[in-house]
Amino acid sequence: MPDHRTAASVVHSLRELLELGALDLPRPGGGSTAVRWEALAALGRRDLALARLAEGHVDAVAILGEADEEVLPGLYGVWASKAGGTGAALRDGALTGAVRFCSGAHGLDRALVVAAREDGDVLVDVDLTDPRVRRDGDSWRAIGMDASDSADVTFDAVPATRIVGPAGFYANRPGFLWGGGGVAAVWHGGSTGLVERLVRHLRGSARVDEHRLAHLGALHAALRGTAALLRATADGIDARPDADPAIAVHALRASAERTAWTVMDLLPRATGPGPLSWDRGFAQALADLQLYVRQHHAERDLAELGRLVLEARRADGDRAAGGAGGGAEGARATPGDGEEFAPQGETEGLGEERAWARA
Repeated sequence: MPDHRTAASVVHSLRELLELGALDLPRPGGGSTAVRWEALAALGRRDLALARLAEGHVDAVAILGEADEEVLPGLYGVWASKAGGTGAALRDGALTGAVRFCSGAHGLDRALVVAAREDGDVLVDVDLTDPRVRRDGDSWRAIGMDASDSADVTFDAVPATRIVGPAGFYANRPGFLWGGGGVAAVWHGGSTGLVERLVRHLRGSARVDEHRLAHLGALHAALRGTAALLRATADGIDARPDADPAIAVHALRASAERTAWTVMDLLPRATGPGPLSWDRGFAQALADLQLYVRQHHAERDLAELGRLVLEARRADGDRAAGGAGGGAEGARATPGDGEEFAPQGETEGLGEERAWARA
């Protein structure tokens, strides 16, 4: 990916990946979730705009698989935002309304669009070549993720000929949370790519003082911690695909977000202004990560994680009290029923130099 990338060059690279079969990733929860997330992290390390579009495509493919629906030819996205009170609606068999933050708005072929219906939200597979799909090219003015081709998209009574799953399917399927873990893998890849740039810069520097080394050490430790959690969470999903992964995935996303902010804090202190002023790719990658990681809703998501943990502990306590007369077996939590997601062997393989933990 060139430093002076454009939305067109990103989509071109994405189509090359599609044609090469590089986007044919294992479905999450099928035994190779770690392989899937490692591939997404590698794309994030390469370029976050490219990885954002790739993640949307592979997520759409996984969603269609969960619904036992055919994946039609072309590049897919998943457009589900309801930010600022916007969003699509399905009325009389037609899709109307505006959806914000539609990545790949001009370059993708199809999108799975979440639309409100009387009986709940539904997912519509939309052909984006339909002239009634209108893009607002002026709606994305940020420097970060500028090549992700994100825009507000309006649907002017687009016929909904392909509805995917029943009402509520999109947010209530097991893969919804698994997909959130995939996004965390992309964030982690973006963080890793920036730290790799820092390492190259320091290797070429005439003077590397203790402060710079301390920053690099802190960044490496943060990356390794999130990498370990990525692997443990992926392995846990595969080991127990029927268990509730909410705590594990929320914790993973929080870890990846915290690591990203550690990178954004320490990396400029380790480099100084030089690389950020003469290396456009360096500065662009930093801006991309700053914006993309805001898909994590900060304290709101942390509060949700805290609520889940507290509810799980209360459930564990209730079960323990109820089984007090039954010995240790009576006090054991039922997998997937309030028990915190903690996969067997979660510390195994953490010393491996996996692709998502190289920096």
